[in-house]
Amino acid sequence: MNTLDRLKHSIIISCQAMPDEPFYKESAMQAMLQSVINGGAQGLRVAGVRDIQLSKKLCDLPIIAITKPDKIPNNYKEIVYITPSLKDVKMLADAKADIIAFDGTNRPSPSGDSLKDIIALTQKLGCLAMADISTFEEGLFARDLGADIISTTLAGYTSHSIATEGPDFGLLEKLAKNLDCPVILEGRIWSPDEVKKAFDLGAYAVVIGSAVTRPHQIVERFVGN
Repeated sequence: MNTLDRLKHSIIISCQAMPDEPFYKESAMQAMLQSVINGGAQGLRVAGVRDIQLSKKLCDLPIIAITKPDKIPNNYKEIVYITPSLKDVKMLADAKADIIAFDGTNRPSPSGDSLKDIIALTQKLGCLAMADISTFEEGLFARDLGADIISTTLAGYTSHSIATEGPDFGLLEKLAKNLDCPVILEGRIWSPDEVKKAFDLGAYAVVIGSAVTRPHQIVERFVGN
């Protein structure tokens, strides 16, 4: 069974932490990964070579990999920072990622590398190319360039997209009806009911992050109420 077949109707867990967070420590990240694997995760989304290697040691689940800066800049809505260069793509491919995710918003990358070239190199190196987009038009454009998978990851996280209170189901539904490739829902998912709705609307898979692997954000939701 190939990677895409394995991910159909799956729950993918994003296990990521910033360097200044407790869970960034290798032993803590390994424990987090093992915990979500034990819980039934059917795929993993991780950041950086170290966490690809940790994941590969623990399981044979499909691995979606990205690079991102050690600190997310304050102007994150204006800039490309998820796997922004061909150098990043090669690094993730060399680490044996199954899928490489990258900013698919068609904004200029600080590296100068084009979205078209990032997709082409990802596939040339034997990985599936997953475009993280924020609008319907970006999804169409990334697919036209050859992206294998489109994900709603950046919906509401760019200056030109509108943040919905929860997951962007409208964007998901429109993409799923108009694209001939897998569409993944990611972003602001906090309940099983939202996961069910995503699949009802045509999601190929669902990526869940903060609701599972960001304890400080989970606590903040309770403390803030």
